[in-house]
Amino acid sequence: MARQVSRSRIPRTEFDYLLIPDEVADSLCSCGGLEGLVEKLPPDDLFEQMQGRYQACADPVRLKILALLTIQPLCVCVIKTIVKMADSKLSYHLTILKKAGLIEGMQQGNYIIYQITPDTRTYVEEEFRKYGYNLSRKRGR
Repeated sequence: MARQVSRSRIPRTEFDYLLIPDEVADSLCSCGGLEGLVEKLPPDDLFEQMQGRYQACADPVRLKILALLTIQPLCVCVIKTIVKMADSKLSYHLTILKKAGLIEGMQQGNYIIYQITPDTRTYVEEEFRKYGYNLSRKRGR
């Protein structure tokens, strides 16, 4: 049977084997100890999902594609012209973005039109704003 951890303060002596500052140990006592702390963590699959998103955003080409698709949905021909990349490399980058759930492609006749997912739109716009750039404004020359 699993031992239940009381949510009240647990004895400080439980952490004496750890070489940690007293204020950290006291804080651990008040949140239920190490077990209480671990219980407050998100599940591991969420970390894996976040890792996929962050890795997909870790390449300047993919960030540029996300910025383009935030402005409007596009076919591969237009994306290829702007990012100046061979079909196979562009396909690689689009696949990474799709696997991370950041974009989706819809078949329209002979073309696939790529668009950013709604959650990703908000995320990308917020990230660019952090760097002082609003994707919805026109770029000055």
